Amino acid sequence: MPSQLYPISRLSPLRRAPFRLQALAVCAAAAIVAIAFAILGAIADHSLAHADGGAPARNQTAAPAPDDSGATIEAHAQRILRILTNRDSNNWPRYWQARYACDASPAVQDATAHNATVPPRSRALLALTASLCAQLDDLLGVNPAAYQPSGNARTIGLLLNEPGAALGYTLFTGSLNSDIFLLDPLGRVVHIWHIDTTLSHAKLLDDGNLLANVWNTVLEFDPDANILWQYVGIRLHHDFLKMPNGNALLLGKKHKTREQVIAAGANPEFVSEHGLEYDYLVEVRPTGASGGEVVWEWSTWDHLVQDFDPTKPNYGAIAEHPELIDLNFLLESMSEHRPRSRADWLHTNSVDYNPALDQIMLSPRHFSELWIIDHSATTQEARGHTGGNSGMGGDLLYRWGNPRAYGHGDAYDQRLFWQHQTHWIPPDLPGAGNILLFNNGWEFPGAERFYSSIDELAPPVDGYRYRRALNFPYPPDALEWTYAAEPRSDFYAPIISGIQRLPNGNTLILDGTAGTIFQATPDGKIVWKYVSPLNARHHLRQGERPSVATRTFPTPYGDPVPMLTNRVYRAYWYPPDHPGLQALDLTPGAYIEDLPDIYDRSYAIVAAAASGDYGDPIASSDFDIYLDQDKRRLIYIKRPCLAADAQARFFLHITPADARVLPAYKREHGFDNFDFNFDGSEVQASADWCVAMRRLPGYPIRRVKTGQFTDEGAVWRAEIELGE
Repeated sequence: MPSQLYPISRLSPLRRAPFRLQALAVCAAAAIVAIAFAILGAIADHSLAHADGGAPARNQTAAPAPDDSGATIEAHAQRILRILTNRDSNNWPRYWQARYACDASPAVQDATAHNATVPPRSRALLALTASLCAQLDDLLGVNPAAYQPSGNARTIGLLLNEPGAALGYTLFTGSLNSDIFLLDPLGRVVHIWHIDTTLSHAKLLDDGNLLANVWNTVLEFDPDANILWQYVGIRLHHDFLKMPNGNALLLGKKHKTREQVIAAGANPEFVSEHGLEYDYLVEVRPTGASGGEVVWEWSTWDHLVQDFDPTKPNYGAIAEHPELIDLNFLLESMSEHRPRSRADWLHTNSVDYNPALDQIMLSPRHFSELWIIDHSATTQEARGHTGGNSGMGGDLLYRWGNPRAYGHGDAYDQRLFWQHQTHWIPPDLPGAGNILLFNNGWEFPGAERFYSSIDELAPPVDGYRYRRALNFPYPPDALEWTYAAEPRSDFYAPIISGIQRLPNGNTLILDGTAGTIFQATPDGKIVWKYVSPLNARHHLRQGERPSVATRTFPTPYGDPVPMLTNRVYRAYWYPPDHPGLQALDLTPGAYIEDLPDIYDRSYAIVAAAASGDYGDPIASSDFDIYLDQDKRRLIYIKRPCLAADAQARFFLHITPADARVLPAYKREHGFDNFDFNFDGSEVQASADWCVAMRRLPGYPIRRVKTGQFTDEGAVWRAEIELGE
């Protein structure tokens, strides 16, 4: 059934009133509050002045209270008043901001209820604020109850929204989708970034821009999805973040040949013929529209230990060096169980930064551990074992989850199983300073536990280091909090997935393999649940369900766990007062399941090209290539189109007008272009046509070379002079 986005017939008379009347109602409420502030202030001053029987004195102020409860209440009331009187914002965004502020009222009230020092004025303001909060729906002319999910017919989108849910905005994209969606608490789309290529995930910045990982390149997009900045000087994978100083912290891979790995002390029997890939970090200061200066770097390869060959570097006793990384750990298991991917030694899947400690947390999945390193060490110090706040240079300050990785304990001591999104809980949130992670439960055969959990632990911080008893694993032994299903096998996401602590104590949980985002309260109750309608590159419609992808994960409990076609790598929750949201128009629109998907848009693009909207093709070969109207997107169209036409890979080489845009290593080796290659998964195909789209970078472009290729060579090629 089509979704009703504004069911007028179900609204009260005030909610059906014209906007001017609603605005008058809000203004009236604001006036009442302002008058109340003045009257209550006068009453409070009079009461305080006469407390000792004396006459009121001009400009007399009360003695300061022992605490700031009164100031907290007034600031709280003024915050709600500012939201209600902000006529520059749509009513729905104002409602969520006000509701979010009102949800803090019980906490404010609880904190002051039994405090005798709270002034009478403040107590009265708290009561008045509570009254305003109870009337938000009528004051702003909205009706959230009309959008509550009901019945059993819903299969996708918002399935659950109960009292106790944290009301904020959710940002996510499907693993095979090219759009990034921002949803309001009712599951309605408030903003879309059309990226035109698949990406893993994106993060909202404080200025309303997005930072995203697009085909192993970090890009920053403005709210209209224009590329503002990109950096290609690293083989980016998995995760990234914007640091408080504005720099980007990026996780990358480097390669060592088989000979180099053996020379470092690895057991040759278990080293792949392809060598080994290891992870490293760079901090990049953005420069211009494309490029940046590397201001800090750290590499796992600088912190190795091995006990295989005493004639090689890095030799030592593993158990005596928990600060170092055992080069041979897992190589035998990878050789046996994952021979095709055994070069992927660490598979680090997340990075987090703690500005208070100036430390970085990593999640090397294949080690089933989390690691913490010192960012305060210089790049030179980070290559060694001394320096920085910790005095340990770039060595591991802390590791937790699998003591076997550093020669302590056995399989029974393992706590993590190919975890994701390890991070510190930020300040001002419940559990601040603790570590939160998604413990997937998958591992090499024989080490799996076949269920997932959300685990919170308190790291044993000791200044800039971490406590550990000699010859024992790093603590803690016990968790601060954990979430798992009952029975446990009901919640099992073997790969991807993530978590986030919310301001009201709930935890946002993403079951990535099932494309399901939900909130769990501290006692484990699910109060909000959303199932992604992004089924690969189609949108599921209400009543449909995602299909099973080709990959499944066996369990001992019965049917294998499937990876569904609506899988999601990451999802992020943002409070209504997040600064990045203020730059966006948050007027709610349709649900994703009611929006045209990329296939629908492809039909429209073919029709627009046929009618001459894009002018003549700028190049013609197997595909006709067009520039859209704003010259920021290449459009490939072929009519008719066979299945084989969509299977060959595409190359796209872009030469900037200004060579200084290129990173230094490209210029030094004589390269004049960036590579933006893509494969057939980017092509939308029907019986009559094929369409592919690629968004161009924001800097001026001199030349584009593109075409398709297979292992045998080029299928077709075209060269386009743009001369910008």
